Amino acid sequence: MSEHVTIEVGGAPVKAWVKGVPFEMEAQLQVGNIARLPIIHSHVAVMPDVHMGKGATVGSVIATNGAIIPAAVGVDIGCGMMAMRTSLTSGKLPDSLAAIRREIEKAVPHGGIGIKGGWKDGVPNSVARRFAVSGLAKGLDIIEDRHPAIAGAHHVTHLGSLGSGNHFIEVCLDEEDRVWVMLHSGSRGVGNRIGTYFIEKARESLIKKGIGLPDKDLSWLEEGEPLFNDYIEALLWAQDFARQNREVMMERVLNVMRKMLTRFTIEKQAVNCHHNYVAREHHFGADIWLTRKGAVSAREGELGIIPGSMGAKSYIVRGKGNKDSFCSCSHGAGRRMSRTQAKSTFTLADHREATKGVECRKDSGVIDETPAAYKDIDAVMAAQTDLVDIVHTLRQVICVKG
Repeated sequence: MSEHVTIEVGGAPVKAWVKGVPFEMEAQLQVGNIARLPIIHSHVAVMPDVHMGKGATVGSVIATNGAIIPAAVGVDIGCGMMAMRTSLTSGKLPDSLAAIRREIEKAVPHGGIGIKGGWKDGVPNSVARRFAVSGLAKGLDIIEDRHPAIAGAHHVTHLGSLGSGNHFIEVCLDEEDRVWVMLHSGSRGVGNRIGTYFIEKARESLIKKGIGLPDKDLSWLEEGEPLFNDYIEALLWAQDFARQNREVMMERVLNVMRKMLTRFTIEKQAVNCHHNYVAREHHFGADIWLTRKGAVSAREGELGIIPGSMGAKSYIVRGKGNKDSFCSCSHGAGRRMSRTQAKSTFTLADHREATKGVECRKDSGVIDETPAAYKDIDAVMAAQTDLVDIVHTLRQVICVKG
């Protein structure tokens, strides 16, 4: 049974589930900077997919008293996963999955945070209607009215779009040969604009207060201040946008499959879960703000998703409610090398071999996402057996990348 190690860094303790997985020195130093902040409550929890990030360490769970660190949440606010199981089995899939991948790529815009990554030829009526009636449009108007610098970001033009980098859409098979659809995306251009804006505002706020930090990206906003309240409102809006973004994409992918495959039903929805977000929670005797930066809520009985990488296994898990982890688990395998390093290390031949059997991109544009750039998902899962139980094990047969 896995268990955490406690690391003393001169501030709050760091409880880390890293047995058998790499915990790079740069990430350790970054976690130490977080743990020494005066706003930290009880301790910092570190998940086995930990690696250095911008602002805060990816794979960290940060409990704070009366404050939030916008850069710890990051600019992809509400980024997360969604998975559904269908009644289909692998025998209902065609021998070649290339046509299905092409149709998914047509149905769901993918790419960066600019217009090319969204509905560049016009937003579908169903998407525009959802943006209007869901309250997203009205909520954004209020936020932009208070903070005009946020205006102009892609919002409805990105609703139902994938993004790039480690974001993906996959068709998978579980241990019973059942077909799943799983996807990973967040709040896209508008979340990026909101995150970037409030990260800078937090820096300005601490400079005015004369508070110095070893890393300015760890600047925080304090509860009770107008700027804090505005950030919470914008943050919750972006998290809702991210959740609905995944729902729109899922429906469009399922529609592709309905057109191209035999009739099927949806049998099980794992969860639509964030892994870059903030929630108000009660831990170790206090109501605190909990930031999960590359981590998933894993309360007792709660379902979650831990994906591997292109060509690696993924998992549907059930939380055990481990208090020391703030009821959290990893959000994936976690990078073991930077994108630049991966591009200089691996060849197209390496990537094609690693993704053999998966209908996916095999070009140089995704070398930085090749499986060997990530930690061993089996080791990551072994390091957190006291955090989650495995419910389903999935393997990809189709992977769409931006």
